[in-house]
This record gives sequence, C-alpha cells and structure tokens, in this order.
Amino acid sequence: MSLRATLGAIAAVVTVITVLIMAIGVFGGYESTNGGEVAVVRDGGPFDDNLVRQVIDPASSLTWTGLWSEVHRYPAQQRFYTITADPKRSTLLGVDVVSVPSSDGVTMGIEGTLYFTLNLDHQTLKLFDDKFGTRRFRGQDNEMRYPYEGEEGWAGFFGQAIRPVVDNALRSQIGVFRCAELVSSCAFVENGAAQKAVRLSPQDNNATLTKVQNAVNSTLDRDLREMLGANFLTDLRFNLVKVTLPAQVQSSVDKAQAAFAGVAEAQASVAQARAQAEANKARQDGYNRCTTCAEIEKLKALPQGITVYAPGNTGGVAVPAK
Repeated sequence: MSLRATLGAIAAVVTVITVLIMAIGVFGGYESTNGGEVAVVRDGGPFDDNLVRQVIDPASSLTWTGLWSEVHRYPAQQRFYTITADPKRSTLLGVDVVSVPSSDGVTMGIEGTLYFTLNLDHQTLKLFDDKFGTRRFRGQDNEMRYPYEGEEGWAGFFGQAIRPVVDNALRSQIGVFRCAELVSSCAFVENGAAQKAVRLSPQDNNATLTKVQNAVNSTLDRDLREMLGANFLTDLRFNLVKVTLPAQVQSSVDKAQAAFAGVAEAQASVAQARAQAEANKARQDGYNRCTTCAEIEKLKALPQGITVYAPGNTGGVAVPAK
C-alpha cells in the first residue's frame, strides 16, 4: 500500500473517531431535572473552563448544557433532619444522636426535627456549588463524596457543614436551664438526698421547651449564614419534641420515685396509727366520764343471740337462745 493510501486510511479512521466523539458529546449534551431536584451545570469540554455554565430549575424539559458538561444535582424539595436520643436510629441517613449538657451538668438527649430547603436562587446556587460542590465530605460509612452524589453525598455534606451549627445552637440554648426545668422528674435526683418534697410541674417544662425552640429558630438562620457564607438554606424551622435523661440518670429517677413512694406509704401508716390512737383516747375519755355509756357500748358489742349477760362475773355466763 502506498504512503498516500496509508495516510488516507489513517485520516478516515480519525475522522470516524472524531465524528463518534462529537456525536456522543452532542447527544450527551442534553439534560433535564425531575420535580425534586435542581441542577448546576459546569463546563467540562476539552477546550472549556470549569466554571458554572447554568442552572436548570426543577421539573425542566430537555435542556442543552453543552458538550461534556458536568451536571451537579441537588435536592430542591423541603428536607428533614431528625435529631434523636436513641442510638439505634442514628444508623439512618439524616438521623443523628444529639446530647447537650444542662446548666447543672446533666447530659440531655434531644428529640426534634429541623426543616429546611436549599435556596433555589440561581446566583446563590452557583455560589453554593463553587463553595461546596467542588469538595468532598466524609459520610457515615467513612467514604468521601460530593454533596450532589445522592443521599449519601448530601448527608455527608450536612453532617460536616450544617450539623455542628445546629448542635451549637441547641447547646447554647439548653445550657442556660437546669435539668429539672427541662425534665420535671429530674427534681427527684436533685432533692432525693435531702428527702425534700418534690412537686412536678409538667406545664413549666413545656413552657421551657417552647422557649428553647423559639430561641433556636431565632438564631439558627443567622448562625448558618455566618458559618456558611450566604443564605444557602431557607425556610428553617426547628421543632423540639422533648428532652430526655440519660439511662443512668433515668434509673436514679426511678429509684428516687420508688423511695419517695415508700416514704409516703410509711408516713400514711404513721398518720393512720396516730389518728386511731387519738380516736381511742377520746373514746376512753368519754367512757371515763360516763360509765353507763361504756356498759351500753359493751352490750352493743355482744354477739347476736346472747340472752344472759353477767357483768362482773369473772367466769362469765352466756346461755345461747334456742
């Protein structure tokens, strides 16, 4: 084969390969989103930069994104972040165990849910992708992922970037209250050693929890904006369900409740015995003043059917009726 023929064959192969690559790029250059996601598109062609090209809104039709562009898909719907005191539930994505100390040093378990939505403003999304979409975050399985890599990727980003801010807000607000102000039964532990009377006021706890919830909601938006650099999350709302005691503290509470119940029962028995003694004394005083009354009471106390009664007879005479 001549040199010209060889060069022609090589040129033909290169042309075919180029056409195939171009075809792949063209047909792969269209993207769409479903109703629950928003997409940030970054240029990625061999002669392009890596800057953000465009943002595709949720539920879009097929959209031209350019050749070999990279598409980062983020959640567009409201998200839920659940906080629990149950370690067994922390294995689920988006569920974490959070414990914070009260002002008197008791570790309190938190049960609640944070609701939020990713800010869908295009400029804000571009900034978000520049700041966080170009970084990987460690997930619960110790794997490093980008925030747009499915639920695991988003959970890794949230756990490292958002959760510390939420935890700090809870710690700051709960840390100003004593354990008994958050959980009524904690008063049993505080007063158990002194054997003081304990009055539980659940309505006061509810008012305190509402204060904590409102305080967290009033500061969380500002704290996240300061830490992340912009309002990347909107419609933030934290719902505090309850505060729980650690297992060992709850055990102490249960023991204290049982002890106080035993004390109350003993005190009731003492009070009953004292009342009976006082009643007997009063009755005897009455008999001493009225001997006839005493004899009448004796007659009333005799069994039914007695027809002969001999008071003063040491042997007693009793003839039953036929």
